[in-house]
Amino acid sequence: MHRIAIPQWIIDRVKQIRGSEHCFEAFDPARTALLVVDMQNAFMKPGVGHAVCEPAQEIVPNINRLARAVRAVGGTVVWIKALYRDETLKSWSVSYEMAGPKGTRRRVEALTHGTEGYALWPELEVLPQDLHVDKTRFSAFLQGSSNLEAVLRERGIDTVLVTGTVTNVCCESTARDAMMCNFRTIMVTDANAAVTDEEHNAALTAFYFMFGDIMSTDMLIDLLPRNALRMRSAAAE
Repeated sequence: MHRIAIPQWIIDRVKQIRGSEHCFEAFDPARTALLVVDMQNAFMKPGVGHAVCEPAQEIVPNINRLARAVRAVGGTVVWIKALYRDETLKSWSVSYEMAGPKGTRRRVEALTHGTEGYALWPELEVLPQDLHVDKTRFSAFLQGSSNLEAVLRERGIDTVLVTGTVTNVCCESTARDAMMCNFRTIMVTDANAAVTDEEHNAALTAFYFMFGDIMSTDMLIDLLPRNALRMRSAAAE
């Protein structure tokens, strides 16, 4: 598991700007979605994946705990999967140019629909009522990447909890764009994974300073039922 190290001066500046360390602490659980980004064999299984982040295996228990807690209070769980489509060779040609022929071939083999690489990691607890969204870019909210925003709007979601891999690429890209699309956005510090602690903490720090909130799994599991009770009490008055 990553060693979380957010600089104290960042925390102090956030508190100064926003008035508290956690500006989204009072979210409505029923209008909250847990976004699980790219927890696929393509990013987790040596010998199958084209860009393996082995620390992602360590966050599976926390993602499962969060999924159970979110479902228990009427929230939504969304499994977001990276998908290769032939049209992206043209529409996202710069990415493939950067990857080069060998990297492109590996990405195609790992992320084509129906392959072992495309499949979710088998130890994730996926239930029938959960939602599944494919994306073709790092960010699931980027126009043309997926229908995630429309899916969430249809359900009245206004808050998203971002988990998955890797922290500093698809997770951070999705989280930043979620905020830009006007969702309250929380990155879960110990339910995201990067290749190194340094990359993980740098991404969380940059996101936290300007784009949203960060919380641990334990903090969210405590807040979800408490906020649900608070919302029910307020509705009964």
